[in-house]
Amino acid sequence: MPAAAQPAADRPMRALLPTGRPEEMVAPGEAELPRPAADEALVEVRAFSVNRGEVFQLHGPLRPGGGRPGKDVAGVVVRAAADGTGPAEGTRVVGHPPANGWARYAAVPTHSLAELPDTVSFETAAALPLAGLTALRLLRVAGPVAGARILLTGASGGVGHYVTELAVGQGAEVTAVTATAERGKRLAELGATVVQDLDEVTTGPFDLVLESVGDTSTPRALALLKERGQLIWFGQASRKPAELSFFEFFKGPRSATVRHFHYEHFDEPFGTDLAALVRLVDSGRLHPQIGRLEDWRHTATALGDLRDRRITANAVLTVAS
Repeated sequence: MPAAAQPAADRPMRALLPTGRPEEMVAPGEAELPRPAADEALVEVRAFSVNRGEVFQLHGPLRPGGGRPGKDVAGVVVRAAADGTGPAEGTRVVGHPPANGWARYAAVPTHSLAELPDTVSFETAAALPLAGLTALRLLRVAGPVAGARILLTGASGGVGHYVTELAVGQGAEVTAVTATAERGKRLAELGATVVQDLDEVTTGPFDLVLESVGDTSTPRALALLKERGQLIWFGQASRKPAELSFFEFFKGPRSATVRHFHYEHFDEPFGTDLAALVRLVDSGRLHPQIGRLEDWRHTATALGDLRDRRITANAVLTVAS
């Protein structure tokens, strides 16, 4: 087991603090050391991932108390949960706390932790939680996809890469929509047919549409769905609402199903599915794509580049031990 630094309870820790400024969304500072609840472990963070949704969270009004983001962490347990659940001190873990993960230490519910084998690095593991959980649960909701034709919009982010590899691995035919050919390069390597515009799609109609863009993308993608097909709406990256016409359904996707999705709306704890993702990575069946890997001192720059789509797939920041 790697050495774990025991924090001094009476001293603050290093953390990234929201600034309220869109041009530099976070800055290094100090925060109070977390005080874990009985069912939480204290984790020394070695790497964390930032997500585009967190960028827009930082653009809005700050939550009471500062509202520090951070939902994807990997590191070492330095204090096991008081209730006796979860991993022991010194265990390498990946976790999905509700917030406050961009810091030297994070309190993580034990039901949102999974142990890491030595073969999976902290950097790789940090790219798993939000994007990997979303992809895994999207395909679970979709049902069996072997032989299915799938249309995936907004595909060049972390979720899109996981969905593509998992779905292709199950025997699906995936058409991925990306803004540029360069952003879709790795998706093509994973087995997807990559297009830059829905008007270029020639392989439909589709059994399943996974839509995450909103605006005009949603009705255009819906029109490519086969009769009685399913559209799962799991995001709105454009930040613009979509408009759907009742009568357009009669032109192709008759009796289709439109389903709203959020990865948190499941009975299974995050830890169970995180463990499944770790097993897939460890066995070579899932390969997290890291488009940016830097020291956490560069988090503000990474957030800006993620917002402006200069990063493909996941952005991971490392925290020196």
